[in-house]
Amino acid sequence: MVLRKRSASLFAGLPLAGCGKNLRNPVISSLARNLPLKRKTIQDSSAPSAPRNDRLDGFFRSLLVVLTCSFAWTPRVRADVISQTSSAGRQVVIQRDAIVIRQDSAALVYKHFDLKERRVVKAVLHEGSLPYSVARSPADSRQQTVALWKRFGFTATVTDTAGKTTRVYDAFIDFYPPQGQGSLLKNIPARTDFPVQLTNGGADLVSFADISRVEFQGDHLRITAANGQVKEGQFLMPTQQPAEARFLGITDRYDPASEDVFDFSLPLAQIKQIDFEQ
Repeated sequence: MVLRKRSASLFAGLPLAGCGKNLRNPVISSLARNLPLKRKTIQDSSAPSAPRNDRLDGFFRSLLVVLTCSFAWTPRVRADVISQTSSAGRQVVIQRDAIVIRQDSAALVYKHFDLKERRVVKAVLHEGSLPYSVARSPADSRQQTVALWKRFGFTATVTDTAGKTTRVYDAFIDFYPPQGQGSLLKNIPARTDFPVQLTNGGADLVSFADISRVEFQGDHLRITAANGQVKEGQFLMPTQQPAEARFLGITDRYDPASEDVFDFSLPLAQIKQIDFEQ
């Protein structure tokens, strides 16, 4: 029942007319079609001993049902469609719902929404003997694609230590060199959870999906879950190297043509509070 309520809340406002009816040739988004292939156990890939979050397993099953209904009966937002010519000369669709950033003789770079992480990610297709082609969407359709992405990611209001608040969509955490630019290490993935060394002992991964509020006092975290449970401890860095954890996402000012998958970036050390919308 909790999972059904959470899914219903997540997709509030999407017309679900047609769910349960036998309509001809429903158009199901690639997001929904690919979900069974993308759903995996949520576990910290950089810390094998970290605890599993099995509660999300059932959530993804509920999410698949809602996505199938939502995209099947809602007018489709046109995004860039990436295809590849097979050895037999047929056009095979590689990615729908994409925004292509650039394409040259070496590679094709694009953005799309990753359902497992519930955030926007960047992908690269390296050109080979079988060429890629792109059916590009107009600028207004790209804005609609970003608006659609914002409805399915994690949304939060961030208050920094100076008191400024910013609403952030498709939020995630990534790791950078202290005061530097660019990704720290490719084997330290971005994440949508807080790894915490608990004050009362042990460690935990607290998914954004389970959080109502996070309060920061230096390196100390106070996490209030959506069910009211409170956990306290320190943010557990996934590396022994000097690093800076940042909270990132897109805002209402995000440019669909941007090479980045975010336009908001703030070190956790400069955040006072994060309020998640569930």
